[in-house]
Amino acid sequence: MNRTNKMPSKRYNNAAQLVDANKAYPLKAAVEILNKFPKAKFNETVDLAFRLGVDPKQSDQMIRGTVPLPHGSGKTIRVVVFAKPGPAADAAKAAGAEFVGFDDMIKKCNEGWSDFDVAVATPEAMVEVRKLGKVLGPRGLMPNPKTGTVTEDTAKAVREVKAGRVEYKVDKTGNVHVAVGKGSFTVSQIEENARAVIDAVFKARPSAVRGTYVQSCTLSLTMSPAVRVDTKEFAA
Repeated sequence: MNRTNKMPSKRYNNAAQLVDANKAYPLKAAVEILNKFPKAKFNETVDLAFRLGVDPKQSDQMIRGTVPLPHGSGKTIRVVVFAKPGPAADAAKAAGAEFVGFDDMIKKCNEGWSDFDVAVATPEAMVEVRKLGKVLGPRGLMPNPKTGTVTEDTAKAVREVKAGRVEYKVDKTGNVHVAVGKGSFTVSQIEENARAVIDAVFKARPSAVRGTYVQSCTLSLTMSPAVRVDTKEFAA
């Protein structure tokens, strides 16, 4: 017997009995099933996962963007802003950024520091921040104009991120994972957040994609089985 293969917990098995693994549910019904799952001892994250019919190796099939969640993510977002002393740095601090700086922040990151969730940079600062690619890139923390994190308006970027703007990005295997709330959220809050993300992913369909774009979509909690979501209404 392979001792590394743990048996599913009783709570997981009880949750699995509430869902038909072979059925795709309308979004509202899927969220309602998720809400009936036995609760963990901590506030689980609600994860929305997509399997896309794209080839991420092709630049014209790369899916990436941001979307504001109507009810936020339920997570406290720590933001670092790379900006030289001046109005942009002052505005970022006033907007609530936890860390603001330039040379000092770049030095800390080069030394391995990454105690933040989102990085914002002014275009001027990006000249040096780009050199952190090998440090921030693998962690998904590199500022990017496409996600609104390279901007002169640092205050707006900080406010949007903290209010619940999340990023979606296809990985090298064609999957997208987005946290759309917490287990403590109401059914309607989770449904509206998930709907916003599903809409955004469908609208991001590249013209180069042929065949089925969204091959599967599932909702799950950190420690729960997945519930398949029927996306026909979004495809239409």
